[in-house]
Amino acid sequence: MSDSTTDMGTRRSAIAIVQDGSKLKAVELGRQSGVFEVLWTNSSEAGDLDWKAFELECSLAGEQTKKAEAADGRTVVAGFNSTGVVFYRIEVPSARKEEIAAMVRMQAESRLPLSADQMELAWRAGQTRNGKAPVTIAAARREQLEKFVVNVRGFEPEKILLDCEGIVKAWRTFFSGNERDAVVVSIAERNTQVCLSQNGRLSNAVVLDMGTEDFAQTSQDLPASAAGAFVDQTETTERFAQDIRSVLELFGYAEPGELPLFVLSDAGAVYERIVYSLGSAGLNVRAACSQIQKLNADRRLSAEDLYEYRVPIGLALMALDGDTEGLNIFERLYSPFGEEKKRNWLYSWKVTSAIAAVMLVLLVIISYAVDVAGPTAIEKRLNSTGADTNIDLLIQRQRLIKSVASQRPNLLELINQINEGDNKGIMLDKLDFKKGRLASMSGQTKDAEQMYKFQKSLLSKKGITDVNIKSATPNSKTKKVEFTITFHYKNFTKNLRTRR
Repeated sequence: MSDSTTDMGTRRSAIAIVQDGSKLKAVELGRQSGVFEVLWTNSSEAGDLDWKAFELECSLAGEQTKKAEAADGRTVVAGFNSTGVVFYRIEVPSARKEEIAAMVRMQAESRLPLSADQMELAWRAGQTRNGKAPVTIAAARREQLEKFVVNVRGFEPEKILLDCEGIVKAWRTFFSGNERDAVVVSIAERNTQVCLSQNGRLSNAVVLDMGTEDFAQTSQDLPASAAGAFVDQTETTERFAQDIRSVLELFGYAEPGELPLFVLSDAGAVYERIVYSLGSAGLNVRAACSQIQKLNADRRLSAEDLYEYRVPIGLALMALDGDTEGLNIFERLYSPFGEEKKRNWLYSWKVTSAIAAVMLVLLVIISYAVDVAGPTAIEKRLNSTGADTNIDLLIQRQRLIKSVASQRPNLLELINQINEGDNKGIMLDKLDFKKGRLASMSGQTKDAEQMYKFQKSLLSKKGITDVNIKSATPNSKTKKVEFTITFHYKNFTKNLRTRR
């Protein structure tokens, strides 16, 4: 945002465009002196998903528009429909970001429905507890993401966000969502997004193939002779409640009343019926109605309108708050034109060669200076400062640091070696590593033959030896082979007595 220092007195705004069901929807959300206002809304006709025509209708195409946006501080973001995104929830040991990234990659690639080169993924770690960090992973087909980039490239959004993150953001701001952990249910015409919110952020999400069309008829709408239709409606609500129960179990909440469930609502009869049916099924559910009073009263926008545009409003709010560094699944596929130019400049072969040449010259100069000065000159310089420092002690200390470092296993390197192996069809659940004893991995695979290929692949890796399949047990329920593999990694896992 061009004016990011304060929100007092200066109006800032953000435009968000998203495909919501069979329509394209857009809003411009402004904020001035802490007060929100929806400046305008726009929606395409049902079934009209022509992004190019819609961006022209919203006056978002062309260089003049981009210059105007830059001048008045507007930000434009696009929302990607999460129907095509699959979410995973894992736990990893607390570690540096680079190490977590390697562990996430190892676990995610074994879970992906397609090969890793056909998928894109993004992840976000939560708060560490008891030495472990929960991680949310979002994955989608690269081909599908690339097609979406083509759709939005015309108006160059600053970011492409997941619409389910906008749902959680809208719930917290405009639907009075203040619970720390909760499940947010957003029901569209033909599908329902069920979002797990933890500490105010999206942690998991599932899309169900049921929507308001399935609940359109209520018992009051049906004539007395339509008993069969009423039975169908009862079956629909029961199936929906069962689907919600299954999602809660997937989220890790086996008890139906353990976590509050909020159904976003415009206070209409359909949503009242849904909330009632979920409550009758033993779920801890309540309606979360849109709070129109949180918007500027001068703008004539109804509670129904606020609900109708909840997804783009949530995405625009994320842009206003600068909360756009979430699950960036488009990170490798999309960047705005200006940023792309900068990146191309930085990674230009000529520029990189020039930087490398300068670094080489600096290295030669520094090496020459050290050689000329030598330990004696350095010691004199230290002594001249009056510091109680001895060059021999410094050299001994540096040698000790190097010695300690050489005795420390590089687990990131080990994980990368495992990732590079022939692990297609292998799902690793655990890596147990402790100095002085055999390392072990446990996992599962559909094909025992792949397990042996994985073993052979590990044996080809430098530093990994004595790879043995300790156990391999078929699971009759999952139809998979659960296995444990032990191995030595360099000298770190060998007993001290053995190494002498």
